[in-house]
Amino acid sequence: MKYKKYFRKTSLKQKGDGEFFLKEIQKKNPKIFLEVGVFHGVTARNVCELLSKIHDNDFKYIGLDLFEKNEENKSEIIPNTNFSNPLKKIYFRYIRRQDPYSIEAVEELLKKFKHNVQLIKGNSNSVLKEIDMSKVEYVFLDGGHDYKTVKNDLDCCRKVINNNGTILCDDYNLSYAPGVKKAIDEYVKDNNYGCEILRNSRFAKIEKK
Repeated sequence: MKYKKYFRKTSLKQKGDGEFFLKEIQKKNPKIFLEVGVFHGVTARNVCELLSKIHDNDFKYIGLDLFEKNEENKSEIIPNTNFSNPLKKIYFRYIRRQDPYSIEAVEELLKKFKHNVQLIKGNSNSVLKEIDMSKVEYVFLDGGHDYKTVKNDLDCCRKVINNNGTILCDDYNLSYAPGVKKAIDEYVKDNNYGCEILRNSRFAKIEKK
């Protein structure tokens, strides 16, 4: 399945990364999928398209993000939401008149699957603790890149691993966010989980040994 960008920004912009990501998900064919770090919703839309092909209407996508920059979130490393492409700047500012990083813009991108989608606005350090992880089968972790945030997010997803699910972490070996690698390595070691480093150290896939 081809990874589509839907005229928005995505972290999976390198050639082949999006398709690799979708193939990883297809290996497990989850019915309940959680993404921490939705950004513009491009990955969310691709995941929903894939799960819809596999399970028809019998799947659920849960997406969690800050969906805005503010003083409360200033310590978090948020991807650059500004477009370098002038056509995209004009399109969203003057034609759509919306911020593609807003929850409203992501809801619009996912409206085809509105009955399967649950979007949650908030900081994962507090909100993730409130999500029932007992039925979540797959987590794509691409939220805050601070060490404490990654450690919190992984701890909150422990039940997913223990129920034979998968956590796929993005930006494992990101030079400007070394806390991601540190948190993942400690988490895997402390819990005696299996960890596979994929795609030139971009992804870390955590599962039971």
